[in-house]
Amino acid sequence: MSATPLPHASPLLAARDLAAPLAWRRGAPVSAARFLGQAAALARQMPAAGQPINLCQDRYLFALGLAAALMRGQTSLMPPNALPETMARLAADGAYALVDDASLDVGGLQRLLVQPDETAADATQVPDIPADLEAVRLLTSGSTGAPQPHGKRWGALVLNIAAEAARLAELTGQPSLAGLTLVGTVPPQHSYGFESTVLLALLGGACFDAGRPFYPADIAASLAEVPAPRGLVTTPFHLKTLLLAEVPLPPVALLLSATAPLSPQLAQQAEQATGGALVEIYGCTEAGQVATRRTTAGETWQALAGLRLWREEAGGEERFCVQGGHVLEPTPLADLLALTDATHFRLLGRVNDLIHVAGKRSSLAHLNFHLNRISGVEDGAFWMPDEQADGVSRPVAFVVAPRLSARDVIDALRARLEPAFVPRRVVHVPALPRTATGKLTAQDWARFARDALSPAGHYVVGSDHPAFPGHFPGQPVLPGVSLLALVMRTLDGEPELRARLGAVPQINNVKFISPVLPDTELQVQLQPQGSGVGFAVLRGDATVAKGLLTAGSASQEHP
Repeated sequence: MSATPLPHASPLLAARDLAAPLAWRRGAPVSAARFLGQAAALARQMPAAGQPINLCQDRYLFALGLAAALMRGQTSLMPPNALPETMARLAADGAYALVDDASLDVGGLQRLLVQPDETAADATQVPDIPADLEAVRLLTSGSTGAPQPHGKRWGALVLNIAAEAARLAELTGQPSLAGLTLVGTVPPQHSYGFESTVLLALLGGACFDAGRPFYPADIAASLAEVPAPRGLVTTPFHLKTLLLAEVPLPPVALLLSATAPLSPQLAQQAEQATGGALVEIYGCTEAGQVATRRTTAGETWQALAGLRLWREEAGGEERFCVQGGHVLEPTPLADLLALTDATHFRLLGRVNDLIHVAGKRSSLAHLNFHLNRISGVEDGAFWMPDEQADGVSRPVAFVVAPRLSARDVIDALRARLEPAFVPRRVVHVPALPRTATGKLTAQDWARFARDALSPAGHYVVGSDHPAFPGHFPGQPVLPGVSLLALVMRTLDGEPELRARLGAVPQINNVKFISPVLPDTELQVQLQPQGSGVGFAVLRGDATVAKGLLTAGSASQEHP
């Protein structure tokens, strides 16, 4: 199976009227000619060598940084986060930071503040970019926590976005995406947000809005601020939150969703609320975008033009691969598929989230899909604990469902799941620890679930606790502030004791007696002490910290 050969070079922008808007920023249009002129001006300010880490939150400034780097022949790095320690790890590779916030801590890296040069002359020609240039390098967190690089060549990105744009135009009944303005709730540093907002404008003929609205009212305002036809690029989590808020929305021609499967009910509700077509994208970091589906039309996915999928055996286990079009080499997928043919399939779930209960097999993604279909469940996810009940590990459901009881949730799941996967325990929580793209990362989700399932005041400080890498490398010790955070969390679960301390409790006479190392179980004990509350943090029978909480002064409560 051969992939489409790459051309020698491809334009930075797909064919379009350079005088027409490419972007909208703060309600004002920015032409393609102005964008190219400002990108060229920024390119002249960049270091002659090195790799830019594009940390700009403003989508227009992010796009300027990307375009300027391409003009300089430099590869833009897109790390999983902007933490100073992540930046410090990249410093050895000659990286420098592109920022639109001068106060951002970039771990000592050289920085360049990205600002549009309003004096730059509008461009009259579109520059060509070498097809074999590594345009971006996506850095995803591996199991070791070290960023794992996935390079994307410019020519492959051009093919990918051309296939996406053609499919989206087909599904919305339009000859092209020309004139469509995209509003994205997903950051441009995320591969989905990068491809389906910034690149879909540069290479797919659409326009994009510079903002990144998060709250429902902000999303509605951003959509209203740009001209029709509009597109909303979002995730199932953001979309569900938006619809639950019931804020009035302007007409939307296209709703684009990715990162997790969407229920047909939510898709139908979204289409009714906006009047637009809801399309899901399936893909991965390694292969890019692979397939789409119109969710209200059925559960079958269709591969993008040029792609072919197949099943093979590897090491005694089945896996599914894709190649063709923009996927230049055979690339394994991390999901199990039910293939109809080489271009159509149903998605069964991720290989690494398969679970076995009482001889039955399912996936956590499948269980989460049905949990979130329940009316009244605002958000929800399953967790598979290590411990066993009656010799069998059984899944636990965590839900944000203030109007439903645990019995309501269980009864609804009985109609949707095999009995083995119906949870015996449903835990109500105020929110799940989702990222900006609506995902639950493995480490954060495991920590959240363990804490939520622990008895009151009982905590397991795993080796993956985020404080350990900085305290101290090679000899990790939990800092005192993290211990005090556990004390305050326990206090919040004791309303009577909490009421003794007023709005702003004060910590007095704290003593840290012995260090807390990774993989330690702790118990926080609270008891009335005079007008305050005494606390002790225990490791087994040993006290590792103790102190006294008292009511804060009026000046503390009202600064």
